[in-house]
Amino acid sequence: MPNIAVIDYDMGNLHSACKGLQEAGATTQITDQAAVLHQADGVVLPGVGAFDPAMQHLNDRGLAPVIRDLIDSGKPFLGICLGLQILFERGEEGQEAGLGIFPGVVKRFQSEPNLTIPHMGWNQLTLTQPDLPLWKHLPPGAWVYFVHSYYVEPAEASLTAATVTHGSQSVTAAIARDNVMAVQFHPEKSSTLGLQILANFVEFVQQRQLVGVGL
Repeated sequence: MPNIAVIDYDMGNLHSACKGLQEAGATTQITDQAAVLHQADGVVLPGVGAFDPAMQHLNDRGLAPVIRDLIDSGKPFLGICLGLQILFERGEEGQEAGLGIFPGVVKRFQSEPNLTIPHMGWNQLTLTQPDLPLWKHLPPGAWVYFVHSYYVEPAEASLTAATVTHGSQSVTAAIARDNVMAVQFHPEKSSTLGLQILANFVEFVQQRQLVGVGL
């Protein structure tokens, strides 16, 4: 049973993410301690709210360099919602620099007639990395739950693992590279398919454990 640490930086409902991971067979620990994060088998960075306060909280707790080190080490890492956005260099929402794990900008949806902002509710994914472990057992056009006014625009198109269309705008709904996966939607609020996605991450962590011990 893998041990997954959920990063605590006062920016989201950590317990819903934990519950979903536990249902998928993981043990979870909510923490802001670097030693605990490094000892975990996998790490989840959730988040709800605004870009600048998120980065301020991470910097105040000394967590920004810790997250960079965790990712560089190859540890399985899952970002959720705001936890996706702050992996990038900067956001149009504020002035703080992001973690800069990936090049790109967090942009606001452009206004359109009859377009609701924030993008809130159920919408369908278009998978652009269909073989990604996170998407295992998902049907085509899976419906998941979104709540956001901003979306990431990666500088490298190959990072995008899924897109979603809101109005006339097709935007990044998930990114992935190596040990890092992150989603704009909320798997913990996305019913059975969301639980499947969390279970897929737990399975990914377990597979990395096996590789780590040379099996």
